[in-house]
Amino acid sequence: MGNSSDSSQYISTRGGISPVSFCDAVMMGLATDGGLLVPARFPKVEADTLDGWRRLGYPELAFEVMRPFVGDALPPETLRQLVQASYATFDTADVVPIKTLDGKDLYVAELYHGPTLAFKDVALQFLGNLFAEILRRRGGRLNILGATSGDTGSAAIHGVRGKAGIEIFILYPEGRVSPLQERQMATVPDPNVHCVAIEGTFDDGQRVMKQIFNDLPFKEKNHLGAVNSVNWARILAQVVYYFWGAFRVQELSGSDAPVQVCVPTGNFGDIFAGYVACRMGAPIARLLLATNENDILSRFFNTGTYAKGTVRPTLSPSMDIQVASNFERYLYYRLGEDAGRTKTLMESFEQTGTLSLDGTDGTFAAGRGDTAATLATIKKYYERHGVLLDPHGAVGVAVAEANPLAGCQTLCLETAHPGKFPAAVAQALGDGSPARHEALEKLKELPLRKVILPPTIPVIEDYIVKTLAGQA
Repeated sequence: MGNSSDSSQYISTRGGISPVSFCDAVMMGLATDGGLLVPARFPKVEADTLDGWRRLGYPELAFEVMRPFVGDALPPETLRQLVQASYATFDTADVVPIKTLDGKDLYVAELYHGPTLAFKDVALQFLGNLFAEILRRRGGRLNILGATSGDTGSAAIHGVRGKAGIEIFILYPEGRVSPLQERQMATVPDPNVHCVAIEGTFDDGQRVMKQIFNDLPFKEKNHLGAVNSVNWARILAQVVYYFWGAFRVQELSGSDAPVQVCVPTGNFGDIFAGYVACRMGAPIARLLLATNENDILSRFFNTGTYAKGTVRPTLSPSMDIQVASNFERYLYYRLGEDAGRTKTLMESFEQTGTLSLDGTDGTFAAGRGDTAATLATIKKYYERHGVLLDPHGAVGVAVAEANPLAGCQTLCLETAHPGKFPAAVAQALGDGSPARHEALEKLKELPLRKVILPPTIPVIEDYIVKTLAGQA
């Protein structure tokens, strides 16, 4: 086992736990002191290593990026097999194809070639296999509790459906995910899958999930684990495509200049993975954060104030979030890895709904793409360039257009297949929308398996206990 300054040792942003190994961090999910787990240090990738990584295929690159964070918690060959198995489920050998968006300065990373047609598959196919491997080694059972604003739930379910020793409970806001997103979750017939539509917003579901994880006796008695981006393995798997994307854009553009990466985000998990890649030495000049009308994150990077508002339903529902669960990880590093101050500020935020920081971080810029911009962007790129964007990717492209970085190409992350959001695309393009996917069309005839419950701790805990008793 490495020492406490090793990148394969994990500590809490709130400083209340002793360092744990990679596998222990994966199974713990949320740190037991209420904080989030982060590596004790980030490995620095040297220039000659980067040059070698450029020539690797996606699974091979994933193995190299992940290996220092895993350390000796898993044998290298086991990690390699897990990575290969996870990306064998994608419909393209590239896993994440990189394509030009406008023929000159904008590129797009297609992150939707996995089983549920969303970027969450990149992490959750890996995490599902990782959970199964750890349980195979250690024995026991794992009961996963997750909250989703759309894509995490289906990707998590498809990562663990039918796996021995695992039950999964997914909370999602009733009527606030797209019909196809719901069908990708609630039509899965495997008996280890349990979908809970809550009467409220995603933030209500996320709040209940975190409070249940902080009920340590309940968590331990019921063997709860996390699939949300509070789980470090989720972040780690996403770090890979920042290296991959930057390398491919440099290759396609014929330039060795670092790349700007534009990330549509609501929970700060995807863009935090980009921050990790930057800290490791990826050829990235700047991360451009894009939000919709739920703009707590873009307001923070432009004003220094992180202030919770009211969730507004939009055409990009996976970003309809006001409390970003991964923001605490970034805050920890922004505060110079001061766990005490991080804990104080987060506890204050939980009470007041606001916090402020002085200074700026040149790694980030931020902008907002509202509904009008989203619709206009979908229409423009389809009609002018023959590229069909989903409403989340369109938010990112709109912000990227408004925030070019001199001397740099911009890579926009396209986080879901547009077929998952046919109503939004049809609103932009009119009737006869091309936003379809055969796998999604087949879901429309299947029955839903879900319960509808209020987002309260006693009700959700009672449902988990009774369901597990029925599975025994």
